[in-house]
Amino acid sequence: MADIHLCVIIPTYNNEKTILKVIEDVYHYVDDIIVVNDGSTDSTSERLCQVRKDICVISHGRNKGKGAALLTGIHAAKAKGFTHIITIDADGQHFASDIPVLLSALECNQQGIIVGHRNLTEKNMPRGNTFANMFSNFWFRIQTSVNLPDTQSGYRLYTLSSLKGLRLITSRYESELELLVFAAWAGVKITSAPVR
Repeated sequence: MADIHLCVIIPTYNNEKTILKVIEDVYHYVDDIIVVNDGSTDSTSERLCQVRKDICVISHGRNKGKGAALLTGIHAAKAKGFTHIITIDADGQHFASDIPVLLSALECNQQGIIVGHRNLTEKNMPRGNTFANMFSNFWFRIQTSVNLPDTQSGYRLYTLSSLKGLRLITSRYESELELLVFAAWAGVKITSAPVR
């Protein structure tokens, strides 16, 4: 997998309490990081001034939504010549130590999308979230004939070439699911890997 040039994209909005820890944890596994500050109104912007100089920070002047922040990160990653990206949330719900799990899954899917799937039956998973996720999984399967165990997970590995020509209708949170649907319709291989 020598031809893989990977970076991690961290979209953030008002994550002043967690953003620096998330960046620090990710940096243990991947040197190239792009943080997209999506118009935060708390002290996230000030905290991002403390990050290493080799970490790319891009800021939106106002909040545009997670989908827009991801697109900004994707465009920046393409411009920098990256071939693959991992997206991880800035609120600390994902574990950077699972990055090797996603990278390992690349061996079977180097040209598609790998979705990190959580155990939705764990005791700490809120009931409403579990139901919403299972409902989303069901409709995703109906629309695409692809069976994914966790369509709501934002912890993903994308092959950038697989996103070529795909457009988003929405710019908010739901754009992540929309991107999966459009990718599946375009014939992109979508697989999953277990994460905590």
